Amino acid sequence: VLYKESVGTGTPTPVTPEMERVKRNQEICSSVLYKENIGKATPTPVTPEMERVKRNQEIISSVLYKDNVGKVTPTPITPEMERVKRNQEIISSVLYKENVGQATPTPVTPEMERVKRTQEQISSVAYREGLGKATPSPLTPEMERVKRNQEQISSVLYKEQMAKGTPTPLTPEMERAKRNQENISSVLYSDSFRKQVQGKAAYVLDTPEMRRVRETQKHISTVKYHEDFEKSKGSFTPVVTDPITERVKKNMQDFSDISYRGIQRRVVEMERKRVDQDQENLTG
Repeated sequence: VLYKESVGTGTPTPVTPEMERVKRNQEICSSVLYKENIGKATPTPVTPEMERVKRNQEIISSVLYKDNVGKVTPTPITPEMERVKRNQEIISSVLYKENVGQATPTPVTPEMERVKRTQEQISSVAYREGLGKATPSPLTPEMERVKRNQEQISSVLYKEQMAKGTPTPLTPEMERAKRNQENISSVLYSDSFRKQVQGKAAYVLDTPEMRRVRETQKHISTVKYHEDFEKSKGSFTPVVTDPITERVKKNMQDFSDISYRGIQRRVVEMERKRVDQDQENLTG
């Protein structure tokens, strides 16, 4: 207190660019002097003994840390805690979206696509160069035997850990619920697909290369069609004629005749009416 009273009140001075420059120079000089006073050190090789001591120190530190932690009391996860956790996640997501703000979408041009492909190729080449060369080892019968044994041991351990389950019978009610779920999934999938695709068209650039590929595909399809036609020409597929097939065929023929006669009768009536109307017009 006496010191502050004797100091009194000072006059604040503005921080000018010159003062900033002097301050930076002082910091640089202090850093240079500090490095000069440190001098040069002699690097020591890392010996196995030093590695052992380092590992022991890490183990001792881990043991001491666990001793100091002590015992804790686990708390059960209640529905209320689950609800609070979900609310916190929703609030965090909303706050994150508000802080992000609005962005301006940029169109993906052919030049950007080309640069992207080039970068992927460069990354792939650099990755392969960084891998270096490996020495292939032959797959001997002993290695095959060890591999099969490992797979069998893993399978046995997996089955032992699974324990035993209780089989449940497949009742008609379960079958009905399964079919209902499949129908609901199909309806929801169709609705979502229709909302995403309906009214939208896929734009594809009509380049000379694509036109050439399309023409080539047409030629290949035509050649393939003619080859299949020449192979199947002169051959036929035998069909077994049974009484049921004959009855269906006869019914279809009867329906076709009835439909044709009805249309023909209607055409004749309309033609007669048209001729009568033309005669009335001429005589009237």
